[in-house]
Amino acid sequence: MPRSVNSVASRRRRKKLLKLAKGYWGKRKNVLTIAKHTIDKGLGYAYRDRKTKKRNFRSLWIMRINAGSRLHGYSYSQFMGLVHKKGLALNRKVLADMAMNHPETFKAIVDSVK
Repeated sequence: MPRSVNSVASRRRRKKLLKLAKGYWGKRKNVLTIAKHTIDKGLGYAYRDRKTKKRNFRSLWIMRINAGSRLHGYSYSQFMGLVHKKGLALNRKVLADMAMNHPETFKAIVDSVK
């Protein structure tokens, strides 16, 4: 009895990998084994950098709040201490956006926590 080969599933599996490798340069996009290694590496980077992105944005928000609060005579740590003591439910993302795009609103917040 001849060996049974499920070519439909094999082709589907290969096409799925090569579709993920679309846009890569050279053999990385059309040679299965090389594409497979590149995809694994890329997915690992994607997982790692989703965490790194959160870290980077938090530090950006802190810099923007610091710059905005220094215009009104406070350092970042002093300002955030006052915000927490006052019990304002504004996170760093919102505060950074106000400091950068709406300085008059940010000044009102600074005045309210004094």
